[in-house]
Amino acid sequence: MTHSSAAERSSRTEITLRYVSDLYRRYRDDLDAVRTEQRELRATCPGMRTQLDDLEAEITYLLIRQERPATVVEIGSLHGWSTTWILRALRDNRAGALITHDLIDNARRNVPAELAEGRWTFVPGDARETLRGHRHGIDHLFIDAAHTASFARWFVGDLFPTVPAGATVSVHDVFHGRRPWPVSEGRVVLSWLADHGAGHFTPSRLAAAPVNRELRELKRHLGLLEPVHDGRDDPMLFFRMP
Repeated sequence: MTHSSAAERSSRTEITLRYVSDLYRRYRDDLDAVRTEQRELRATCPGMRTQLDDLEAEITYLLIRQERPATVVEIGSLHGWSTTWILRALRDNRAGALITHDLIDNARRNVPAELAEGRWTFVPGDARETLRGHRHGIDHLFIDAAHTASFARWFVGDLFPTVPAGATVSVHDVFHGRRPWPVSEGRVVLSWLADHGAGHFTPSRLAAAPVNRELRELKRHLGLLEPVHDGRDDPMLFFRMP
C-alpha cells in the first residue's frame, strides 16, 4: 500500500460546489447503495448517535472515493456513524486503511466486522497523546472530537504540520449557525485558514444556504433525497491542507 504522492496531492481539485456535484453524479449508484446500508445499520443499532448529517456524511464518502487515500485518520468516532461511512468508502475503493483515535470505544460495538477487518485500527486514548510523534502518513484527516478552542489550538499547532499539503481535512460542528462562536474550535480553524491563505467548503444549511439548497436539489434529481436520518444542519468544514 502506497500513500498519495506529493504531486498527486498538490494537483487535487479545489473542493467546490461544482466539484462535489460532479462527485454525486459520478458515484451516484454506489452512494445509493451505501445510504441503504447506513439505514440498515441504524435499524440494528437503535441507540447509535448519528453525529453526521446526510450531506456532510455523503461528501466525506465521495471525497474518499475520488481521492483514494491510503491512510485516513479519524479523531472522534462516538458510536461509529462517521467511522462506518469512511470504512464503506475504503471498502468500495478496495484500498486504504482507517486509524481512529477516541477516548471511548462505543464504535467498536457498532462497526460491522466485515467493514473493520483488514482496514480499521482503533486507538483508545486522547488523540493529543496517541498522535504525538506519529510515524504514519495522513492522506485524509477527519476531526470530530472536543469542540473547544484549546483542542483546536492543539491540532492546528501540533498535528496540522504533520499533514502533507493537498491532503483533505474536515472539521465537524463548525457551522451550526451562520458563523462560529467567537471563542470556539471553528473560529480557531477559520483563523488558521485565513493566516495560511486557504479557503474552505461547507454544505451548512445556515452558513452556506445556496450551496445547501443546490445540493439538495441535485440529490432530488438523482433520486437520493430521502433522508438517511433527520439531521439537517450539515455544519462540517472541508478544505485542502495548504
